[in-house]
Amino acid sequence: MYTIISGTNRAGSNTLKVARQYQAILKEKGIEAGLLSLENINVLTRDAYFEKIEKEILIPTNKYIIISPEYNGSFPGVLKMLFDTSKTHMIWWYKKALITGVSSGRAGNLRGNDHLSAILNYLKITVHPNQLPISVIDKLMDGDGNIIDSNTLKAIHHQLDEFIIWSGG
Repeated sequence: MYTIISGTNRAGSNTLKVARQYQAILKEKGIEAGLLSLENINVLTRDAYFEKIEKEILIPTNKYIIISPEYNGSFPGVLKMLFDTSKTHMIWWYKKALITGVSSGRAGNLRGNDHLSAILNYLKITVHPNQLPISVIDKLMDGDGNIIDSNTLKAIHHQLDEFIIWSGG
């Protein structure tokens, strides 16, 4: 089971728009992927809603695609809290992940991707080596929030094709 995580709780984020586009591209490739947005999730406590997300989404997932924006040279704290609050061994251990960084700047969250990859490795997740940094994201999208830059779309398709093969379908 594939789950795409939009790694921010910021409302109306480009991160969620990119996550939705990844979901649509996977659907074109014949893969149904769930989408978990952190917008309305309290990751500070293990309440009933958080435990429901664990049980219904996170535990059954074996392939994660994490779209993470650049926040102060790294990735958002809300994403880190998702890892810290969850039942680590049940949710993350021995699974696979693909990372894409997004930024309105020029580095596409390269440093944040490195930080995130290190944490995922600590959580015993195998991270695919093709970690795509998408820079100047706001200039690559149309008014509806869809990436329209052909080179970026080509890179996303290539990254997803690799991940599908690498992760076993």
